Amino acid sequence: MRLATYVLVPLIAVLSLGACTTADHPTRAASSTPRPTSSVAVATLPAEAQQTLKLIDQGGPFPYRKDGSVFSNRERRLPREPRGYYREYTVPTPGSRDRGARRIIAGKEGERYYTGDHYRTFQQVTAGR
Repeated sequence: MRLATYVLVPLIAVLSLGACTTADHPTRAASSTPRPTSSVAVATLPAEAQQTLKLIDQGGPFPYRKDGSVFSNRERRLPREPRGYYREYTVPTPGSRDRGARRIIAGKEGERYYTGDHYRTFQQVTAGR
């Protein structure tokens, strides 16, 4: 009986940990939501972002060497797709000495996402105003 207590009680405790849901862990639920928080019309984006979108549509030339490189979506803030599905492009930031934080992420199916805070948040780019 005593051996059963020492073995079964810890075993039951460990097994019950797996029964927790994402409701029990709000950070787990929040991080698994792969959707942009809002949308933004092309016409309301900064002029530099509008120019970057035009360059993407034209196939370049791009001002930064890393433009067109694979965006791996490690943070999983965009819908999950196979590696290589998304490409990233720099949106120049006036006054910045480097690439800055702004990017356009382009999906293979033509979807576009804008981030002004280096991948923390995304807005899906729409054609509307």
